[in-house]
Amino acid sequence: MTVQTHKRLFNVDEYHRMAATGVLSESDRVELIGGEILEMSPIGRRHAACVDRLTRLLVIRLGETAIVRVQNPIALGQHSEPQPDVSLLRPRDDFYASGHPSPEDVLLVIEVCETSIDYDRDIKLPEYAASRRARSLAD
Repeated sequence: MTVQTHKRLFNVDEYHRMAATGVLSESDRVELIGGEILEMSPIGRRHAACVDRLTRLLVIRLGETAIVRVQNPIALGQHSEPQPDVSLLRPRDDFYASGHPSPEDVLLVIEVCETSIDYDRDIKLPEYAASRRARSLAD
């Protein structure tokens, strides 16, 4: 006997409502990828140190030419909102307070992979690439 199951995917608005109503809390280490709410790996000491070093280096080198964003969301369409370890964004006066950056705002994404290399390569990388392709097709 074959059992059919259907996966219920979430969109970004539903994901945000879950956070606003307390279904997800700020202490939940999750991100929305392809409509699924996925748990992120805990941040280890070496991972944190690497992100801190990258952040310092990029802020010093880039100054006002880009916003260095650390472990904060990027809006990749209606079903994905990953939180890369470091991203470089086009400068904006409001520092994206009016909305998370979208693919056209992103100059570079860096994922630090101490224990999450398979997740970052097999799950997140295709999401970043797909949003880039969709942006190219729209241009």
